[in-house]
Amino acid sequence: MRDLKDIRVDINRVDDEMRRLFVERMRLAEEVAAYKSSHGLPILDAVREAQVIESNATKLDDEKLRPYYVNFLQGNMEVSRNYQDMLTSGMKVGYSGVAGAFAYIASCKLFPNSRKIAYANFEAAYKACVDGECDAVVLPIENSYNGEVGAVTDLMFSGPLIVNGIIDIDITHCLLGTPEATLSDVKCVVSHPQALAQCKCYIRDHGFSEEEFENTALAAEEVAKRNDKSVAAIASETAASLFGLKVLEKNINASRSNTTRFAVFSRSEHKHAPSESGIHSIILFTVKNEAGALAKALDIIGKHGFNMRTLRSRPMKELMWQYYFYIEAEGNANSKEGRRMLEDLEEFCDRLKIVGSYARN
Repeated sequence: MRDLKDIRVDINRVDDEMRRLFVERMRLAEEVAAYKSSHGLPILDAVREAQVIESNATKLDDEKLRPYYVNFLQGNMEVSRNYQDMLTSGMKVGYSGVAGAFAYIASCKLFPNSRKIAYANFEAAYKACVDGECDAVVLPIENSYNGEVGAVTDLMFSGPLIVNGIIDIDITHCLLGTPEATLSDVKCVVSHPQALAQCKCYIRDHGFSEEEFENTALAAEEVAKRNDKSVAAIASETAASLFGLKVLEKNINASRSNTTRFAVFSRSEHKHAPSESGIHSIILFTVKNEAGALAKALDIIGKHGFNMRTLRSRPMKELMWQYYFYIEAEGNANSKEGRRMLEDLEEFCDRLKIVGSYARN
């Protein structure tokens, strides 16, 4: 058996080497943070982390040590994330609406330590990123209850920004009152028309009158300003904490499957490796004025192994009765097969645009 002093000498040697490697790894984390900031990517990529841990853990032959090695890897990644969060804390992320709105909540989930900047509407937020006022912008593209957000789709078609990520946010509406209010005090509810529609059964059952507001968070702010126990807002729980209101009741929307998809837009494209799994691509195009052009274009997409999950048409503002098409498909448009698909599509498409690719978590 070796002497403890000799063992500690070797431990110190290993620790010295680990310290050198730690610094090297954190320098690489700095590069990762800079890349993610410039491409509007969130720091946490849970799917990627799980893949890395699984891949590295299987390379360790000692089964007794393997679970401890997994803990070691998880700790390394957490330290790296924390460092990247600190480095990107000055990142500016735009959204449409006000603090407490669901776009704000989506921005906080994606970029928790960034500076959030509110804009009056979708176009203003999008333009701010184009002009460099923001590093990224988070905008809604579809709601499971109300369908697509056409204005944002139009910005995708006409503008230069790239979609580098999508997050699903469950829309849970709450009844928010003043701090002294009780449910029995409420006579009138204030909210966005869509929120009122989604909670119409609850409103009807309680006999509330309705007052429309341009946005759920602004409705919460208005209730706080009025300080009237008889007036409540339908908004998020986050809005309650921001404006000092009390949650009188949670989950008052009729549908429990109400989800909004938010896209992260930035000026730079993040190209996924061809071997990376779970990649979806967003394709926008118009077809030539030829019989069967749309059918042939759709056939090409399927022929190259891209599984269409979404297909929508949108009217073109500048040309009456002309339409462009929006497709989300499983597959990487930057792969070799994706490039072949795009080459084949050009035969039948007047305008063809890859808005971006994202990993479906």
